Amino acid sequence: MTNVGKNSTCNQQRLENIKKCDESDNILEALCFPEGPALGAYSIRPSSEEVIVCVLCTESAPLSEKDRLVKHLLLEHKLVISDVKLIADFAKYILYWKRRFLEGVITDFCSVMKTNSSGPVEKQESFFLLCDVLPEDRVLREQLQQKRLEEILEQQQREREDTSFQRTCLFCNEEFTGNRSLLLNHMAREHSFSVGLPDNIVYCAEFVDTMENKLENLQCLYCEKTFRDKTTLKDHMRKKLHRRINATNPLYDRFYVINYLELGKTWEEVQSEDDREFGEDKDDDWSDWQSPPVCAVCLFCKQQSETMDKVYTHMKEAHGFDLHKLKTDLALKFYQQVKLVNYIRREIHQGRCYGCQEKFGSSADVLSHIFNAGHVMQLPATSVWDQPQYYFPTYENDALLCALSDSESETESSDHTGDVPVIAEDISNLRVLKQTSVLNHLLKKTDTEN
Repeated sequence: MTNVGKNSTCNQQRLENIKKCDESDNILEALCFPEGPALGAYSIRPSSEEVIVCVLCTESAPLSEKDRLVKHLLLEHKLVISDVKLIADFAKYILYWKRRFLEGVITDFCSVMKTNSSGPVEKQESFFLLCDVLPEDRVLREQLQQKRLEEILEQQQREREDTSFQRTCLFCNEEFTGNRSLLLNHMAREHSFSVGLPDNIVYCAEFVDTMENKLENLQCLYCEKTFRDKTTLKDHMRKKLHRRINATNPLYDRFYVINYLELGKTWEEVQSEDDREFGEDKDDDWSDWQSPPVCAVCLFCKQQSETMDKVYTHMKEAHGFDLHKLKTDLALKFYQQVKLVNYIRREIHQGRCYGCQEKFGSSADVLSHIFNAGHVMQLPATSVWDQPQYYFPTYENDALLCALSDSESETESSDHTGDVPVIAEDISNLRVLKQTSVLNHLLKKTDTEN
């Protein structure tokens, strides 16, 4: 028997267990065959009508039913192909080995494993394992993986440059035509629903279709629970902060380029390797490291700035809104500033003037009213906006909230920096202190006991 290390030993044990059971579902389950008809969570899906032919006979099956062919290879020819789900193009893989098997005997390419090796010879069976322990098989798998990666990158580039993308937002009725980034950025900005950077996504149309089908079936995108109506579903996703996809669901893996980078590795495995390398490299000099810039967005327009001073200056000069002056005049504490910013953002988003509470049809109309009516620095009574509901940000990634100054801590720090008076103990009459001290009583009591 050819020894191929741990893989052969593991497969031999599985095959011995199979012989003890009925030849049905136990075979596939023990060998961990893929459950679905697809080529795996990360593979490019070719035409399901493509037919694949057995490497050792004329038996064939549609690519969508490749599990049936894998089972045929095991039962009829005692041939086991390892890690089928990690083969990027199964049809080309089978075609390659069909040609190679015509050029030589199967034992030239496969490891041989015997079941019931300790029993009588007549009860032993030989199985053949085709795996990447064979250098030729390993090279073939890597070439198929590389070809798939090239196709994915070409598809990604086409989608980046495509301007014919047309879809309706998943959460409102607004329609977008042009590049896919318009829709994805809108959902992230207006609905706090982010699926990542548009440039990291591939097959965007299918991705949106998948999410849309789930929502139409009244299913939460994160926890997968089903609800009785759309209103209940929307309330659930908003209150539970489930306006996101479940990163551990392999259904979404094929839509992210990172899952195609390395053979047989998910994005979690790739990311964990990067983290380990980052943690093990202790000799790097971090003295010149700078934190990435935080882009804060103006309260009244889409202007973004990397520094908070620029945001404050822009709002003051372009819109006449002075947040520092409001903080000083109203003696706002830190959390009151948070509430005020969230209140203003929410009112403008809902098309309502935060100063006079007049309602308008759009954000553009209410902004025009605020500037024309001079309501930029006009705030309602404190009781209107100083409410617990405004602790929660209107926009989840609102960097402006991270830059608000804590007036209380500033006051405390300024107080501590001044000269603190120290009052010394009054020792003007030491004799009186000695006579009235409680120590005198204790000393007398000790002398009496002795």
